[in-house]
Amino acid sequence: MDIALLPELQRLIARHAPANAAASRVLPNVTLMMATEPTPAVAEVTEPTFALVARGTKRVGLGNCVFDYSTGQYLVVSVDLPLEAYVAEAAAQAPYLGLGFGLRPEAIASLLLDVGAGPTTRADPPGIAVSNLTDDLIDPVVRLLRLLDRPADIPVLASAIEREILWRLINGAQGDMVRQIGLADSRMAQIGRAIRWLRAHYAETIRIEDLAGIAGMSVTSFHRHFRGVTSMTPIQYQKQLRLQTARSRLMAEAADVAEVGFSVGYDSPSQFSREYRRQFGQSPGRDGRGLRQFRAGSES
Repeated sequence: MDIALLPELQRLIARHAPANAAASRVLPNVTLMMATEPTPAVAEVTEPTFALVARGTKRVGLGNCVFDYSTGQYLVVSVDLPLEAYVAEAAAQAPYLGLGFGLRPEAIASLLLDVGAGPTTRADPPGIAVSNLTDDLIDPVVRLLRLLDRPADIPVLASAIEREILWRLINGAQGDMVRQIGLADSRMAQIGRAIRWLRAHYAETIRIEDLAGIAGMSVTSFHRHFRGVTSMTPIQYQKQLRLQTARSRLMAEAADVAEVGFSVGYDSPSQFSREYRRQFGQSPGRDGRGLRQFRAGSES
């Protein structure tokens, strides 16, 4: 990595990110985040994203898998995944500084149409991975953030720089993952169709045969590829969606725990509380109160 560019990247993020540990969208496709202390874990479904850490450490959980990425590293998510993420290393004197960049399938597809899809070395890349930043990737990121200080340049230059970032990703360590986002007939795109259906119907009873049909695969093939991309079975994925949605609702307002459980698809309040505690380490009511208190403190 070009060490001369890292301090500038840190200054740009610190200047334009909010100071309350909340991600802020500074460009249509870019979010920035700064945190002066470690944060609670936040569970949400993350869409295809390129995220880097300019300072500090962020930890991301996917089922039983944990991914840490720190200063000078980046993470790629290539399909909608139910992740649990938090800032693990930050201090007032050295705040965590991070950037997120959305990976839009249509933008990647347009680039691949112009230059060719290129070789693929892995038929079934995973849906998430961590790599080190390189000189040619950090350079366009810095140039994109410089536009925030010259807003009149954004309509003219931003799209070209974003295209360059995609090109560097396609030719980087996680190129197979990024490339498949833009290929409509890729295994990842097929699994993505089933995942989008799951996200829209997470509170319903699902049939694996129906999901396999949406993906255009046999049941056996669907199970194998779904697990290869997401590191979990479709049923485990659905449970993550239910629990994450419940947690978001409990963080937003002091709602009745049983009603929240019913709303995300649980028939039994005791089962909901048991699985919630197993996932997040606390009962739904206590966890919700803690999250609301942290949010109130960060906003004050």
